[in-house]
Order: sequence, then structure tokens, then C-alpha cells
Amino acid sequence: MTSRADPPPASAWATSLANRDIGFALGVTLILAVLFVPLPAILLDLGLAISLSLSVLILMVALWIKRPLEFNAFPTLLLVVTLLRLSLNVASTRLILSEGHSGTNAAGGVIEGFSRFIVAGSYVIGIVIFSILVVINFIVITKGSTRIAEVSARFSLDAMPGKQMAIDADLGAGLIDDAQAQARRKTLEEESSFFGAMDGASKFVRGDAVAGIIITLINIVGGILIGTVQHDMSLAAAATAYTTLTIGDGLVSQVPALIVSMAAGLIVTKGGTDGAANEVVMAQLGRFPKALFMASGLLVAMGLLPGFPFPIFLALSAIMAATGIMMHRRMATEARDEARKAVTEEAPQTEEDVLKQTMRVDDLCLELGTALVPLSDGPEAALPGKIKSLRNLFAREFGFVLPTVRIRDEQTLPLNTYRILVHGTEAARGECRPRGRMVLTPPDTTLKLKGEKTKDPAFGLDAIWTDRRQANEAEQHGLTVVDPESVLTTHLTEVVKDHMSELMTFGTTKEAVERLDRDYQKLVADLSAPTPIIHVQHVLQRLLDERISIRNLPQIVEAMAEADRHGANVTRVTEHVRQRLSKQICAGLTDEQGFLPVIGLSPAWEREFLEALRKQGDETQFLMSPKRVQEFVLDARREIQTHARDEVWAAILCAPEIRHHIRAMLERVSPTTPILSHAEIHRKATLRTVGQIGG
Repeated sequence: MTSRADPPPASAWATSLANRDIGFALGVTLILAVLFVPLPAILLDLGLAISLSLSVLILMVALWIKRPLEFNAFPTLLLVVTLLRLSLNVASTRLILSEGHSGTNAAGGVIEGFSRFIVAGSYVIGIVIFSILVVINFIVITKGSTRIAEVSARFSLDAMPGKQMAIDADLGAGLIDDAQAQARRKTLEEESSFFGAMDGASKFVRGDAVAGIIITLINIVGGILIGTVQHDMSLAAAATAYTTLTIGDGLVSQVPALIVSMAAGLIVTKGGTDGAANEVVMAQLGRFPKALFMASGLLVAMGLLPGFPFPIFLALSAIMAATGIMMHRRMATEARDEARKAVTEEAPQTEEDVLKQTMRVDDLCLELGTALVPLSDGPEAALPGKIKSLRNLFAREFGFVLPTVRIRDEQTLPLNTYRILVHGTEAARGECRPRGRMVLTPPDTTLKLKGEKTKDPAFGLDAIWTDRRQANEAEQHGLTVVDPESVLTTHLTEVVKDHMSELMTFGTTKEAVERLDRDYQKLVADLSAPTPIIHVQHVLQRLLDERISIRNLPQIVEAMAEADRHGANVTRVTEHVRQRLSKQICAGLTDEQGFLPVIGLSPAWEREFLEALRKQGDETQFLMSPKRVQEFVLDARREIQTHARDEVWAAILCAPEIRHHIRAMLERVSPTTPILSHAEIHRKATLRTVGQIGG
């Protein structure tokens, strides 16, 4: 029965765990005390055994950790272990110098055991072995570990700003949340602190090796002097006794030092590898069975050299060859298992799944006739790669994430025909010659080419399909030659530009908003529209209709929030957004000379348009007779074509109140002609009026 005065065992265990910090402090204090308090031989043996066991434990942990940060206490532990070893060196030196004349057991059983086992009756052998261990530890392992730790610390600190910017970019893009960003920042700080600490801790190892050499020399010289002067020993007897004890003491110190140096080297050389040392080494060595076979053959060849022990080399060669065969079989088995797993993970399609797949409508689909299938299927097919690059193009130019283009063969199409579907509806089709080349033939060309006359499907230019030999000749004459994959890709690009607003679906808009920072997401949620995401979608669709980039979505959202105070009318909000994007719009229309070419409206047309406006509440109606609308369209088209023949791509400039209505009238006859209002002209833009609509 447990009384109130006696806490239960669980409470005692909890109390001992809570006092671990006191125990650690006492341990460090005892290590310091060893520097000054003489130790009996039995306690010295205990300390040396603890030093050996700690060094082995550290080495095993260094072998099995997956990442260096899992052992980030190593620099602190290295200092404590080094101090323990040096304290024991001082204690053993005191015993050797004071009791060395009594025999090889003067400094305890551990030192005596090392001296007998390693020295083997000759202290000269002991000195040589001790010197070799010191050289290995000091020059090879410690020096290399110190250099790696120094470089790792420097590179880690230099790379910190870039890594922090990468974390901020991922957070801003919505790829990670705040908790993940904080965790990654904490890991980054821990890495920098760890490698910096390792850079300093490696100096402890180096200093320990130097101290071991100095202590050994002091023990030998001091022991010989004490033995000959104080204890009347002969020089040979004193040298034998004290050197044997000193070498034993040095070996007892150098073996743990060598083990800990090895652990430090393993940790700092781990670098970017992930996994325990045995897993990483075996996985990477076993990844190349051919290397094992080559090594096996070289071992046999080396064994045949005169004087070499052939049976030993033959046995090693057989082991390597057997290992290579095992690795090859294991890799083949893993490949089969992965393939089988991939097949088994694909759940068998039920009738319901088949129906859903049949009813699914792809956002973008490219259907190919039978003769065009090789363009997209095969090891050298270039079409999928070119279509994939379109995503980067649209993301860079329009801030628009292009949906995945599904490519499939359609047997109902003519052999050389393709068609482009947008939401399941045919948007365009064309013909292509998979083994030919399209040569654009302007009216002034004099080169006669044999082939099939056609029209460029993207722009309607005169062209001819010909073979590669004549295409090379045409290219030498300065004509534009296009391969069939580029013909398809260019046509698809223009179709997508014409249908960007349709492809800006609710899901696409929602994903774009979710990639914004949280402040902007809250700004969208606070819009007064009943469904804010749809409101944003409609504004983005209007901008994309006029081929205005929506890449600066935060500024668009800010402008929408400003205009939202006066109501959620899509037309009015879009016009306000365009005014906020004036710098971007004008920059995109500026020519190579730095001018913004514009076509103005005659005062008569401008006045007539303004008089046709009728405002009713938040809505503005435009009342103009169909005859006058047709006359304006004809005048505008004539003026646009006049300048287009001179390769001058001018925008139409008008009053802000009528911009939207002029756009509505001209989008069918000239959809790519920009319509600008006076409010959208940036203050730094330089206008150049090239014409006027109307007399």
C-alpha cells in the first residue's frame, strides 16, 4: 500500500525526468572536476569505458540518421565528449607520472590492456601504430571534415536569402499555407545554425588531436625523467615502462577520438542525401549492376598478374559478380512490381464510369485524322511538346492558365484533317500534310514551287504544301517555311486567343483567386456581388475578350473593390479596371519607336455617340439607328484596313462613356483592334494620331 509520504513509482520517474537538466549539469561539473582531482585507477577505467561507449554510440547514430538535422545536438555533444576525453587524459597522465614505476597496471586495466594488445611487447611498434592513428585522424578525417563543415556553413548562409525568397514565392502562389511556410523557415534557420555550429565544432576535433600528440610527448619525456631521477630506474627500464603506459594511454584516447571524428565526417558529408547511410550507399551502388560486373572482370585480370594471390582475387570477383546478378534481378523484380502495381491501382471501369467518361466535355481538344496521328504519337513526335509550351506562353503573356489540351485521333475525319474543339464544340478545322512543309508565298514572290496550293489556317495567308527539298530551296530564297507541327500549334494558339474568355471558367477563376495572398482573397470575398467569384470571372472574361493580360490579378482585384462601392455593374467595373491597368495597356500597344498609334473619331461621330446614350439607374442604354451603326462600322473598317496595309496597327481612341459600345459594334468585323478611352491613356504614353474615322 502506498502512503501519501511515498510517491508512487510513476511520480518518482516523472520527477527524475524533470530533473534531467540538473543531472546533465552535474555530469559536466564532474568532467571539469577530473581536471583537478586525482582519480584512482578503478574510476579512470570507468571513465575510459564511458568515453569508448559514447564514441561508439555517436558513430552508430551518425550512421542511421536520415538527415543531418536529426542529430543537431552533435556540436554540443562533441564539445562534451572532447572535454571528457581531455579530462581523462589529464587524470591518466597524473597516474602514469606518479605510479608508472610500479608497472604497466599503474594507470588501470583499460590502459594496460591497450598497451599489451597493441604494443605487443615492443613500444616501438606502439609508437608507430599510435603515430599512424594520429596521422589518419588529424590529417585525413579531421582536416577533411573541417573543410566540408566550413564550406557547408558558408554555402548555407549564402543560400539563405534565396531559399527564403523561394518560400515566400510558394506562399504567395498558394502552393503552401502559413503553417508550412513557418515550418520550412524554421528548418532553414536550423540548417544554417547547425552547419555554422559544425564549422566551429570541427575545430574541437582538430584541437583534440593536437592535444593528444602534445600530452603523449609530455608523458614520455616526463616519465623518463621521473623514473631515472626520482625512482633510480635505468634509462632503458624507464623508457620501456613509461613509453608503454603512455602509448596505451594515447591509444585509449585516440581510438574514441578517431571514432567521433568519423561520425563528424559522416554527418557533414551527408549533404543533400536523404536516408540512413547504409540505405543511401547500397541503393546507389546497387543501381549500376554493370559497374559490379566490370569490377569483377578487373579483379580477375589483376589476379592473373605475376605474384598476385589469384585465389583471393578470384573469390572477390565471384562475390562482386554474384552481387551484380542479385542487384540486376532485384531491379527487374522491382520494375515488374511497379508495373503490376500501376495496373492494379487502376480500378476497373464500371458501366457508370464509362458513361461519365463519355459525357465528359474537355475544355480544349485537338482531334486528328488518321494520317496526322504520327505527329502526336511516337518517340520523335514533337506536337505534344509544342502544345505543352503553349501553357508557358499564355501564362507569361496573358496571366491565363491554359487548360490541358487533349489530343486524340478521330477516324471520322478525313485523313489529313484536324479540328479544334472548345467545350466540345468545333471552333476551327484545317488540313495538314504530315510529311510536307508549308511555304508562305507572298504575292511578290518569283520562286516557282511545285506542290499543293492552300491557305495558312491561322491567318489565311497564301501558302503551298511542298516537299522538304523544295522547302529548303524556298528557305534559302527568304520565304517562310513552317513544319506541320508548327502549323497546328499556331492555329491552336490563335483559336485559344479568340476563346480565352470561354476558357476562363468558374473553376479556373476560383483557382486563380486561391493563388492570391490571403488579403486579396478577403478583398474578393468582401465584394458586394451575390457570388464574388462569378463577378470576378465576368470581369476577367471581358478583359480577355480584348486580349488584355490578367497576370496582375492583385491590381485587378483592388480596382474591382474600388469600383464596387458604386455597385456591381460588370460593364462599369470593367471600365474602371481598364483605367487602373492603363500603364500595362499602353505599354502593350506602343510601337518600336515608342509611340502609341491611334485613330480618332471625328467630332460629328463623337457627338452623335454621346447623344445616343440614355441612362436609366445603373444601366446605360445606347440608342442609335441600325443604318447609322452600319455606316460607322464601314467607315471604321475602311480606316483600319488602310493603316493595316502599311503594317500600322493602331487603336481607336474615343470618350470613356462610349468605349464599350464602340467595342460591341466592331468586335465582329475587327475583333483584334484595340478600343481605348481617353481615361486609359497613361500619363507617360506618347500618342501618334495616324487617322480619323469620319470627315
